[in-house]
Amino acid sequence: MSDRLHVQPPIWPALAWSSAALIGVAIPAVVILLVSYAPPAEPTATTFNLSILGLILAIGVMGIGMIAGAISGRFLLGVSIAVITGVGLMLLGYALGLSEWPLKLPTCFALTIASISFAARGALFARSASDKGWLVAVAVVAGEAAIVATAAASPDLLPDWLLALLPAQWASIAIEAALTGGGAGFGIGSGLVGFTLFALAGTAAATLLVVRLWPRRLPYSVMFTTWLGCSALVWQAF
Repeated sequence: MSDRLHVQPPIWPALAWSSAALIGVAIPAVVILLVSYAPPAEPTATTFNLSILGLILAIGVMGIGMIAGAISGRFLLGVSIAVITGVGLMLLGYALGLSEWPLKLPTCFALTIASISFAARGALFARSASDKGWLVAVAVVAGEAAIVATAAASPDLLPDWLLALLPAQWASIAIEAALTGGGAGFGIGSGLVGFTLFALAGTAAATLLVVRLWPRRLPYSVMFTTWLGCSALVWQAF
């Protein structure tokens, strides 16, 4: 089956790709620059920087992967652009002294799983919302990014069950663990890290099933059940 089957060209393509570049590349890069020039905090500065870097990477990969997948209707294109963007942002963080050399197996693994999950959702939006799929992707990215950023700024403000529902939060946890060495290099020492990776992979598989069988709607029940089940696993590990 063609990767672009049943997909119409997006409305306002120039605005669509500009939005993808702004949300997925430019804004995360600017935030990394701002974090690097901020006055160092206490002895926990390194851990704090890696935590923020993990969050930025998750939002960047989500933004570019989901929106690019929705614009093009090509799952593999969305994955490729997301991985390349994630690697570029990691190297920017490394160049600015926010992390050690980041291109290690656990980090690349977490980045790839997250990219697959987000690009799958983008490909689904391209089919379900046709030429307006990228607008749906932008709205979803903006909403999830706002929630996880709020949770990072005020950890006690939002309930755990809400955060456990969000793939952006799963990706943030997994990428941060890879950068900091949590999860024992995905050995896996942390149950939460393992569950977030499983949740990203599981929801990606369920979403791709819906994409593969589109326009049949029955697979949606499989996707939503998988999402809720994975969210429950992550929640119980919080």
